[in-house]
Formats: sequence, structure tokens, C-alpha cells
Amino acid sequence: MRKFLLLFLLLPGIAIAAPSEEDKLFAQLQGADTPETAHPIEEKLDGLFKVSGSPSVDLLMTRAATALNGDDSGTARKLIDAVTQVAPNFAEGWRARGHMQAAAGDDAGAMVSLQKAVTLNPREFEALADLADMLEQYGDKPGSLKLYRQAVALDPQLAAAARRVKALSKEVEGQGI
Repeated sequence: MRKFLLLFLLLPGIAIAAPSEEDKLFAQLQGADTPETAHPIEEKLDGLFKVSGSPSVDLLMTRAATALNGDDSGTARKLIDAVTQVAPNFAEGWRARGHMQAAAGDDAGAMVSLQKAVTLNPREFEALADLADMLEQYGDKPGSLKLYRQAVALDPQLAAAARRVKALSKEVEGQGI
């Protein structure tokens, strides 16, 4: 048996990948039993999601956050738009864009941007919950329920999303006998 295992491990082209930092944090998040224990894990994941791999894009994101904190949404919007232009595969750029669009009342644009963020990073539980909320507001309760469930499956301590799953389940699927 040992010879077989050793041979298997030595075969060319077969790689056994160790879990990534993100995978480890998601596993920890599944084990978190309260929102308080989940919060630091959520923050670490958020930090990982915000790393673009490009110092220029990270700088643009930092400057956009600074502009938003200084109530300069116009500058922040231009910087985030630049991020989505130069790094169209960076999910957090789209998520930030979606948040800014929603704050500006551009719900259609926000939904498109949040959908892009979720497409690029299907584990982005906050973007899933935000998109679910918007779908619910526009009457797509089955679509909303599906996204809320995905968000809660990733982060069981998303209390607001879990409450919406419970309420929408009764509305969409009815009450069991």
C-alpha cells in the first residue's frame, strides 16, 4: 500500500493542493457559533477579497475609500470606475461600484455591478446578500431567496440574511404541513 501511495504522489502532473488561506477562513467561518466569533473571520476574508494583486489597483481602491470617507463621492466614483476599467476581473472593484451606485439611487447599475462581483467571486457573501436585498425590493422573491441562501451557506452568522431566508421561505415555498 505504501508503494502505491508513494507512486501516486510521484506521478507527473498530479498536484495535491493545500487549502488556501481563504479556504481555511471559510472553514473557520462555518464553525463560528456567534456573530461575535464570526466577525474577525469575516474581516480577514474581506481583507483577502480586497487584495487585487496590483499595487496600482490597490492604491486606487485606497484612494477611493479615502474620498468616500471625506464625503467626496464624485472623486470616489471616478476612482472606482478606473478600477473596473483597468482591472475588470477584480470582484471588489465591482462590489464597491455597486455600493456607490446604490447610494446614488442607480439601482439598475448597482444590480449589474453586484452581479458582476458575484460572478467573479461566488464566495463574496456580502455582495450576495446585497444583491438579494435589491432583488427582494424589486419583487423577485424567489431569486432573492436563492441568493440569501447562498450567502448564509457561506457565512452562517449573517443574521439579517438568515432572517430573510426564514421569512422568504414561507412566502415563496409556503408553510410545510
